[in-house]
Formats: sequence, structure tokens, C-alpha cells
Amino acid sequence: MNDQAYFAAPLDILRDSVREEWLDYNGHMNVAYYVLVLDRATDIFMDAIGVDALYRRQEKGSLFALEQHVIYRDEVRSGDPLRVTTQLVDHDDKRVHYFHRMYHGERGYLAATGEFLSIHVDLAARRSRPFPPVITGRIERMAASHATLGTPEEVGRSVAIRRKR
Repeated sequence: MNDQAYFAAPLDILRDSVREEWLDYNGHMNVAYYVLVLDRATDIFMDAIGVDALYRRQEKGSLFALEQHVIYRDEVRSGDPLRVTTQLVDHDDKRVHYFHRMYHGERGYLAATGEFLSIHVDLAARRSRPFPPVITGRIERMAASHATLGTPEEVGRSVAIRRKR
């Protein structure tokens, strides 16, 4: 994949489809597999900012999950194509806050969203550490591109029963 695709706003680089074994007793994709697909999008996001397999092997750094929030909007069923986009929401010297949208790949409806916060970790020390300048530069380039998108309305939501007044 060329470098330009990694800085698109939003990233639009994951395609998958719902497998039969991912279905639950309701006949649609089980919640665990929504998270699995979003996690695969996280792997692509990590590659995009330079925290890829080579970086993990040579620099002994990686991202660890700190928090996530998934919103299930609509069901997907066996064989349905999936498309996931990713937006960098915020970052600092050690952390990245990003947001995935999972769509039905043909009909285009939003099936789920996932908000994630990850931290950069030294794999040898098992402690957080700042991103090196080369990774910070990639994150800042992506942040500049993604700033045009605005903050997704789902970001920062808490779990609650919303009552009509």
C-alpha cells in the first residue's frame, strides 16, 4: 500500500465478510466478532502510523489497548461484506485515540462504531514510553489530514439508558 493511502481522511483500507462461524443464536454476527473485525482495523491503523511488525521486532515497541467502546447500530449476517474506516481523533506523546466505523460493504449502512485508546509500550520493559520522532511525525501527518473530519458524535459517549422527556 502506498504512503498516501495511509493518510487518507478517513483511512478506508479494511474489507472483510461475515463468516458463518461468527453468527450467534440470533442469526447475526456475534458481538465478539464485531470487536475482532475492529481489532483487525486497529492492526492496519498501527501499520499506518509505523507501529508495524518490523517496528515491533526492531524497536521493541508496540501499542497496547487501554479502553474501547463499541456501539452496535445494525446487524450483519453470514456472507455480508464489511468495510471499515478509521479516523485518528487525538494523540499525545504516548497515546492515540482513534475511531472505527464498520459499514455493510454493499448497502452502505453503518453497522457499528468502535472508539479506542491505545498506549505506546516498550516491549522489553513492559512500560509505556513516548513514541519515537519518526512515529510521532507519521501520527502528526495523519492528524492534520483527519482534522478536517471533525469529531464523531459517538466519541466520548458513556453507557446509559437515554430517557425521552
